Amino acid sequence: MPLHGLEVKQVIVVRTDLEMGRGKIAAQAAHASIESFLKTQQKDSLLADNWLRQGMPKIVLRAGSQREITELFNRIKGEFPCAIIHDAGHTQVRPGTITALGIGPVAGKKIDAYTGSMKLL
Repeated sequence: MPLHGLEVKQVIVVRTDLEMGRGKIAAQAAHASIESFLKTQQKDSLLADNWLRQGMPKIVLRAGSQREITELFNRIKGEFPCAIIHDAGHTQVRPGTITALGIGPVAGKKIDAYTGSMKLL
């Protein structure tokens, strides 16, 4: 049950222009999820606990370029806990490549203003 009626979710944005394999995409999404959760936990442990109690709802969206991810990150980083993922470059992409962005968990309605028009992965 939501704490004080607040429904929260986590948003993961993954680049599709890199043509990563399914396993690589899953790994990058997992990195983004964990990193942004840890940042949320540090900033607002009650919100993080609420998200855990709600079953860790999340949505995974697509970004068609590094620019799309970095522009979104720059718009939201002051408002929401988020983590941009830079790959180590051991497998499919070059070292330092931005592959994904994790946002929150945050209030669902607040993040929808920024990501509501994006397509599902």
